[in-house]
Amino acid sequence: MTSSDSLTPPARVGRGGLVVFILLAAAMIVLGAALLFAGVRLLAVGGSFVYALTGVLLMASGVLHLQRKQLGFWLFALLSVATYVWSIWESGSNGWAYIPRLAWLIAVSFLWLACWSVVLRMLPNIRPRTYAAVHGALPLVMLLTILVPIQFPSAVQLADTSLAQQRPAAPFSRSQMTSPDGNIAASHDETNWTAYAGSNMGNHYSAAAQITPTNIGQLEKVWEYHHGDVKPAGSKVAYLNESTPLKIGDLLYTCTPTQVIVAVEATTGKERWRFDSKVDPVYLKGGGANCRGVAYFEVPGAQPDSACARRVIWGTTDVRLGAVDATTGQPCESFGQGGFVDLKQGLGKFRPGSTAITSAPTIIRGTIVTGGQVIDSDVRPAPSGVVRGYDAITGQQRWAWDLGRPGVNTPAPAGETYTLSTPNSWAPLSADDELGLVYVTTGNAAGDFYGGTRTEQEGKYSSALVALDASTGQPRWHFQTVHHDVWDYDLSPQPNLVDFPTPDGVRPAVIQATKSAQIFVLDRVTGQPLVPVTEVPVPQTDVPGERTAATQPMSLDMPNTMGRPGKAHELLTEASTWGLTPFDHIQCRIDFRQAHYEGQWTPARVDQQTLVYPGHHGGLNWGGVMVDLQRGLLLLNNQRLPYMQSLVSREKLDAMGAKSFQQAPGKSKGFRVQEGQAYGASKGPWMSSLNQPCIAPPWGFLSAIDLRTREVVWSRPFGTGYDSGPWGIPSRTKWEIGTPSDGTGVTTAGGVTIIGAALDQFIRGYNSETGELLWEQRLPAGNQASPLTFMANGRQYVVAVVGGHERIPTKLGDSIIAWALPQK
Repeated sequence: MTSSDSLTPPARVGRGGLVVFILLAAAMIVLGAALLFAGVRLLAVGGSFVYALTGVLLMASGVLHLQRKQLGFWLFALLSVATYVWSIWESGSNGWAYIPRLAWLIAVSFLWLACWSVVLRMLPNIRPRTYAAVHGALPLVMLLTILVPIQFPSAVQLADTSLAQQRPAAPFSRSQMTSPDGNIAASHDETNWTAYAGSNMGNHYSAAAQITPTNIGQLEKVWEYHHGDVKPAGSKVAYLNESTPLKIGDLLYTCTPTQVIVAVEATTGKERWRFDSKVDPVYLKGGGANCRGVAYFEVPGAQPDSACARRVIWGTTDVRLGAVDATTGQPCESFGQGGFVDLKQGLGKFRPGSTAITSAPTIIRGTIVTGGQVIDSDVRPAPSGVVRGYDAITGQQRWAWDLGRPGVNTPAPAGETYTLSTPNSWAPLSADDELGLVYVTTGNAAGDFYGGTRTEQEGKYSSALVALDASTGQPRWHFQTVHHDVWDYDLSPQPNLVDFPTPDGVRPAVIQATKSAQIFVLDRVTGQPLVPVTEVPVPQTDVPGERTAATQPMSLDMPNTMGRPGKAHELLTEASTWGLTPFDHIQCRIDFRQAHYEGQWTPARVDQQTLVYPGHHGGLNWGGVMVDLQRGLLLLNNQRLPYMQSLVSREKLDAMGAKSFQQAPGKSKGFRVQEGQAYGASKGPWMSSLNQPCIAPPWGFLSAIDLRTREVVWSRPFGTGYDSGPWGIPSRTKWEIGTPSDGTGVTTAGGVTIIGAALDQFIRGYNSETGELLWEQRLPAGNQASPLTFMANGRQYVVAVVGGHERIPTKLGDSIIAWALPQK
């Protein structure tokens, strides 16, 4: 047969069948050419040859089909088998990882199967059974290879119930702490929730035990309150609902994104009072509209019915401390000036919005301790990162911890400023009321991604846990979790105060989880590690003017907090990359090959993308971890989301017209300008053209670690793609793809862990011992605020702020919702 008559159909093939045959073969040629083109680009940067070879074989198969040669069929069969073997070799048992490698091939095969009657007439020497095996059975096996691991994922590793029951009692049961001044926030019982994470101990744990694994599935919504603080139409301010309410007596106290303080009845959701902080809206331009919580204080010896004997205290985005009467919501007139203390004094001149207070202050021994947020990578000099203590009754400043004035703890004199650009403390803090210590977590000095201008004191205290004397502000000890941090691994997870078993007996400990994926366990009196810390050699920078630390501290005896916790840190390879199609998969492979990557602690380069893993959102972020004090379990929700980062010269940024977050946000999009320094930076999650992470799911896990054995008890992907998907289009699937998360949950003496936090609009309840999912509730918005739980009138309630987070993003709302077991 010559090429001129190769397309002449047999008499029994109609014109329609011929057209379909030609279109399928032509589509193979086009698809093969596209894969060849993309595959050659990948080869050019040293990547895998597989996609280029696939393109060649696919084109050849299409051409041979057009020529009605059965070799085209056999070439496609060879390609299918080889691709399947290669996919297994690269992807292991992860069904998600097979999608870009096999899904397109399955689709092509099934199209050929649908046209079997036409094709077998065009290629009469192919046996029907052979044709069905190649275009039917093999792609079906491929499809099952994708779907079975997704439906029954090996990533879900739950604990055996019988083994959990055999676990001996843990020496972590001390959830009460005696305060010398009767500070209610020192600890809490099952009926109250006295500080952001339950108490100053920071454990997100409740002694309430009415809700158990056997009845949690019966939880029902009992009330829903709407605070009304919603984003105005046309506003460019980001709204973040991250507040965890307090519960004292019969009221809940919380704040809205623009710091409207509300009190609602704990059992009904009925509003008792509200107080508007009247925040200057110009200050919302930086960190957005956000309030993570309020604090509570009872004046020692005051008459219970006297004004402000019980008071709610909070910080504002426009840098003030406020106090109102907890019963009436009226300002405490004797606190500062008319109920407010202006904290801008001593910070110097700064752009409104470049500093703010978003986390709840910590109150210990009559002192309100607060740091403040400073916008990342904006300008140097930046506002000071000073941490200050104020009298909880009068609002008068007691002390200041200013890195630039070691040994000096007095407030800055009028007209003078605290040391500018120093590391700030923006996340929730913890405190030991018996020891009189407050545990402060610090970020980086101004210029998060370039440290060439940092001072010795800044280098000493950045990304560190610092124990301050609550009465004087003097540092007792500090422990640095990252040396010379140029990855934005600022220490944001709240410290956890526990009693920790050691060979020498139980010791008072502070557990510090980190964005850099470490879990450090330190003596909270001395700061000495109770679990060994190893200084590990790391890659070094080649950026002029920059330096990097020779080693980094690693807590290798504790599981890490990156993805599925384990003792070994995951090293990314080209095979780790992912996409929904072969084309975005190839692009992610190219990104990987072109990026600078030497494992964790790879320093950034100028004008070359550096792969940062864990990413800047961390293994863990500010929500921290939960500690089941009864069972000795540390529970955490983490993420597995690499970032890309590069340094950009000042000359290039100036030529672009890139300015600070306020001066020219449009021109600065995607860049961290770092004005006043030699380099700015570009950074962001490593995403494909379909706006999906460039590594295969799961992208987030929920896990439990036994603090006695330091082993992972159970682990499972956390979150679904129900409310997210390619280009932001919700997939509406309930597969546990695992998502990044913001905030954390609450764990209880009843043996359940309740958490929202993921990127889907659900709140869930798990068996703390085994990890079994027991309860799931659809929400009207995202839940990026950690829930609380308490007993009231013989009934255990679970309450969560359900308002979403615009920067994650999840759907916004204004709800506070309570659940409880049905009343008998």
